[in-house]
Amino acid sequence: MPLTRDNHYVPRWYQKGFLEPGRSTFAYLDLKPPSRTLDDGRVITERRLFDAPTKRCFFQADLYSTFFGTSVNDEIERRLFGAIDTTGADAVRAFLGDDVAQWHEHFQTFFEYIDIQKIRTPKGLDWLKAQYPSLDQNELMMEMQRIRMLHFTIWTEGVREIVSAEDADVKFIVSDHPVTIYNHAVPPEAALCRYPHDPGIALKASQTIFPLNRDYCLILTNLEYAKNPSSPPLEKRTFARNFRQSMVRTDKFIRTRRLNGMEVARINHVIKARARRYVAAGRQEWLHPERTINIAWDRICETLLPPKDELWNYSGETFVRFEDGRVHYQDAFGRTEKERDALKKIPPKGELRPSAPCGCGSGHPYRACCKPRHISRRPSWTDLSIRERNIVLHRGIRSIVGLDRGKDWVAVRRELTDEQIKEVYFLYEALWPLETDLLRLLPKPDGRPRAVYTGTLHPQWIVGFAIGASLYFGELIVENPLTHPGTVAKNYSPIEHPKSFHLEFLKSVAFILNFMPLVDAGLINLIPNPCNFDFHLRRQVMHMADERSIGMRINIDSEPRVKEFVELNFKRDFLMWPRDAQIERLRELYPDIDAQRIEDTMREIERLKEEDPLTALQDGIFDGEGGQMRFMQACPNFEIAMYLAQATGATIVTDSVVRWREILRAAQPRIGAPPAPLRALATNIANATFLFPDDPMEIIKLAHRKSLDVYPGLIKDMLRYLGDVAERGSKPNWEEHLASRFAKEHESAQSALRKTGYGANAGRLSCVFAPTGIQDNTINRLLLMSSSEHHLPMVPMAFYIERVPDKE
Repeated sequence: MPLTRDNHYVPRWYQKGFLEPGRSTFAYLDLKPPSRTLDDGRVITERRLFDAPTKRCFFQADLYSTFFGTSVNDEIERRLFGAIDTTGADAVRAFLGDDVAQWHEHFQTFFEYIDIQKIRTPKGLDWLKAQYPSLDQNELMMEMQRIRMLHFTIWTEGVREIVSAEDADVKFIVSDHPVTIYNHAVPPEAALCRYPHDPGIALKASQTIFPLNRDYCLILTNLEYAKNPSSPPLEKRTFARNFRQSMVRTDKFIRTRRLNGMEVARINHVIKARARRYVAAGRQEWLHPERTINIAWDRICETLLPPKDELWNYSGETFVRFEDGRVHYQDAFGRTEKERDALKKIPPKGELRPSAPCGCGSGHPYRACCKPRHISRRPSWTDLSIRERNIVLHRGIRSIVGLDRGKDWVAVRRELTDEQIKEVYFLYEALWPLETDLLRLLPKPDGRPRAVYTGTLHPQWIVGFAIGASLYFGELIVENPLTHPGTVAKNYSPIEHPKSFHLEFLKSVAFILNFMPLVDAGLINLIPNPCNFDFHLRRQVMHMADERSIGMRINIDSEPRVKEFVELNFKRDFLMWPRDAQIERLRELYPDIDAQRIEDTMREIERLKEEDPLTALQDGIFDGEGGQMRFMQACPNFEIAMYLAQATGATIVTDSVVRWREILRAAQPRIGAPPAPLRALATNIANATFLFPDDPMEIIKLAHRKSLDVYPGLIKDMLRYLGDVAERGSKPNWEEHLASRFAKEHESAQSALRKTGYGANAGRLSCVFAPTGIQDNTINRLLLMSSSEHHLPMVPMAFYIERVPDKE
């Protein structure tokens, strides 16, 4: 079978729908015709306009070919797009007609076809390539297939309209990028439209235009914008989440509008303005709509907006009752939960004073927080911030367990009830609905120093280094160890079975109480697991973790804390055994022990129980069928740590040996990559000793005095340099400056810290500055699938903290 190497990215069957009756050729316009130099030195430009059959239009050699050595493979063209074009042609034909049964049958394949058509063009593939630091042709083809269905949910939940040009003297044209995005606030010359980018479909005023043939055109509009055209055009629509289940009416298409020639020309103008290079039409005069349209770019929306009196079909709530008695609820935006008004905020009407608390809820002054940020890079001002939710959670915990009424931690443990445990978890679930848009609440990459901590979330171990790391790395993002009740089966839910979570509750609450002063001060951002709110993300991450673990042997000695955790839990369990079992065990170990020594030992056990903040002080803690849940949480895992770091523009900090090895594997440079940058600085850092304070109040004092501000400032300059080095090349003089700057400032900063007399743990830092960043294509794909529009293409650097050996 001969190879198919001329790949039509706009299928020929689709092109034929735009031919004039009785004709077999297009008027074909090259917007960027190539130039060539003649033998006599003259430079001429190739023809811009010519007639061409569908065979010669919209194709590129080897656009979909894959290469293995000298072998060329065309399976993507033949098998993948062969099948897609077959089903896509049937679907488009179905929606050119008015048979509702056909619409229902072909609804999914119709939108699947439109989705892949948006990606498969040269412009679409260039856009996809731009989402990754580096993709070769084979990787690009793989990502193209994996990213399919990216737009499906948001499109199908919008207002769907098919307009007609049957009565018009102008017909629709076709471009080399047929799925066109129009936003009235983003003209073609805007930065948001700089090739190969288009405005995101989730932006409220973004409308998708897809001509079905010369007489019909599909227009997809976000519901909020259709109902209120004055909505902020560059703000995301409500619940803009890709890759989720949603229930829509397949028979709801508005088909009442018949456009005139001027209205068709306006749509053609948008299509041509967003093309890459080629447009085609049944007649030559239709190729120049800009010559006839009579309104500016931002007023073309008047033609594209669906009729107001048809929008009632797309509003309201849906309730579906299944045979087993379950009822499915969904609102107009695809949410399956009612919006919680208690989590909403009314943003200020005007500009805040520079010294006023920032509207994002960070606790910092507006001038130092969101004022320098573009509005698209700010955390939400209309939802309670992560910090504000943590403050509510903290106050709730203190009230529920009685800490605000004078109880100490010993009394809390002695009097803790199942109802109190249940209330705290219920509060946590109320603060974090499963349909929370966490990326909307997180900071975006803005050049400010911040780091994602990944390691053991245990209140006794995390104080060693992580709690003081914010003094060195800027805002520290740490995962909240509380289990979200909505993410576990009822059999394991802390709300349904609070007794089984007694010990886990003590551990998690102790963690939160210890961290809250730093959270309130804005030094630590205590966030829930992003997988709690995105089932697709959770499924993908679990699959990736399973693949990564194939062939790996878990050696308990490779992570000393795991062994320590097991040993500590065994000792703690003995303290919580029933008294009779403890005495029996003592007699087994010491057959000659007398009654007085047993009594003395039992008093000592009671003292140890009270002194250990994570030991329960109630009898029968292990009674019942459920036992006690125990989690050894090393969180976030590698994939989510990378995901968060790229989403927030952060570096990664860990004190886990296993996590550090995973990071180093991801930092392996590609073949032909330049040498690693900042080598001298990395050596200086590795040879230095750092003191990590472990008392929250002391850390806050140091932060307010700016005692260690030299480090976040250095991190900021390192982030800026590493973000540009791949494009601009290395600057040896600047690298030398950073290395000497660290050597000069480090000793004086550590000396000043020692003089404070604050308790601190000595640690060493290992760092990695990979020449191509710490990067995994799957993480970039997950960010795209999560509707992230502002994230780093890779993680620029990571640090590993380890304890200085005692002999030093």
